[in-house]
Amino acid sequence: MPAPAWHAGVSLLDGWLPLTIQIAVGVLLVVVVGWRTRRWRTLWLPVASGVGLLVALLAMWYVNANALATDPAPMSLWVWIGITAAALAVAVLGWRGARWWRRVLSVPAIPLGLLCTGLVLNQWVGYFPTVQEAWAQITAGPLPDQVDAAQLGALQGKGSTMTTGRLVGVNIPDTASHFVHREEYVYLPPAWFTGAHHPRLPVLTMIGGEFNTPADWIRTGGAITTVDSYAKSHHGQAPILVFADSGGSFNNDTECVNGPRGNAADHLTEDLRPYVISHFGASSAAADWGVVGFSMGGTCAVDLAVMHPELFSSFEDIAGDEGPIVGTKQLTIKELYGGSTAAWAKFDPLTVMAGHARYTDTAGWFVNSSPGSEPGGRGKWGGPHANGRGGTGGRQGGHRHGGSMTRPGPTGFGGRDIPGDGMGGQAADAQKLCAAAGKKGISCTLHYQPEGHTWQLAAASFSEAFPWLAGHVHTPNAPAGA
Repeated sequence: MPAPAWHAGVSLLDGWLPLTIQIAVGVLLVVVVGWRTRRWRTLWLPVASGVGLLVALLAMWYVNANALATDPAPMSLWVWIGITAAALAVAVLGWRGARWWRRVLSVPAIPLGLLCTGLVLNQWVGYFPTVQEAWAQITAGPLPDQVDAAQLGALQGKGSTMTTGRLVGVNIPDTASHFVHREEYVYLPPAWFTGAHHPRLPVLTMIGGEFNTPADWIRTGGAITTVDSYAKSHHGQAPILVFADSGGSFNNDTECVNGPRGNAADHLTEDLRPYVISHFGASSAAADWGVVGFSMGGTCAVDLAVMHPELFSSFEDIAGDEGPIVGTKQLTIKELYGGSTAAWAKFDPLTVMAGHARYTDTAGWFVNSSPGSEPGGRGKWGGPHANGRGGTGGRQGGHRHGGSMTRPGPTGFGGRDIPGDGMGGQAADAQKLCAAAGKKGISCTLHYQPEGHTWQLAAASFSEAFPWLAGHVHTPNAPAGA
């Protein structure tokens, strides 16, 4: 499957723009600081520098203490955080004795420092690949293939002439879960519009990361490009995609469980799934449903599949953790489950699989980044349980960017592995989960992509796995188990 073209616009990940902005802001900050007086240079400038250093160290400590990052942050992130804090200190401490023009320049220097911090952060995580994507996200611009629900009826019977599917926003009632959520989206392939009656198509539920919106898979993950491309080469046939809201807000990390942060699991299984079946005529068979997730969403994908084989038969876990986690095990039990160890065990995939009867029709596809070699010196080809049955399955993925990178790509943010908790990184987590799954009859493979923990990894991984997913959920015209 062709991966989305990330360079269809002015890049925010590499190229001239991020570097130019940072150089320009650096020059401005030098002018703002200035030579000034001896007292300024020997007293207040060192104080401002100390403030910047302290803030940078505190930011570094916070990220590490809360295990917010899977991959080490670039040093330039901490540098710009420190510079921005120092710029604020310079403006405050040097305001009284500064000339009027220096005061004027010191004010925009602070938000411009924040802008550079944001640019470096974005280069790390790859959330906004281009200026155009960033603007569309910030301004809530139209999504690819999006139409109003009222327009769907007029398209019925025109599927054979359509070159792309259609995306529609839905407000799914929270009758079962009482989970307050945002607008979600449903993608309908051209085949859905063919004939007088809608075919009972299979479904893939799409779940994003810890910090997310339901549209992330659409805007940044390139999911619509991937599914439209597949449908075009398969006579309009493709699964229905449901872009779910697993958080309710941008930074509510539910890990798709039921608990104090909301009944996200019930929303996905008891609200969303029945709604898609009843409103869009989707297949209700578990064999025709799959779950795809990135980062936290990858953890959700495994959890939903092993907990509910009566609802889902397939999953793709892209850089997920060993299980739902927001810190140490003790903190996770407290924050996610209100202190209930029993609730933790109910949603822990290893515990669930250990206590479950043998699975009969569940399959999984694990993906992780592989910039070098995987843990244990096993290289890029997976460990001894790479296919869940003691084989060597799992092939290395290729570089999926449309265009060349002039420097290393973004590396990643959002993983939750905690040193010393027994979880040895997400690649090791995948190996452990796949090995346990294989013992219970779940067929799974391990795959690697040369990306960090970023949306570029998610996009490339979904594109690569899509033919397999389409086949396993019985998409018409797709080879079984492709």
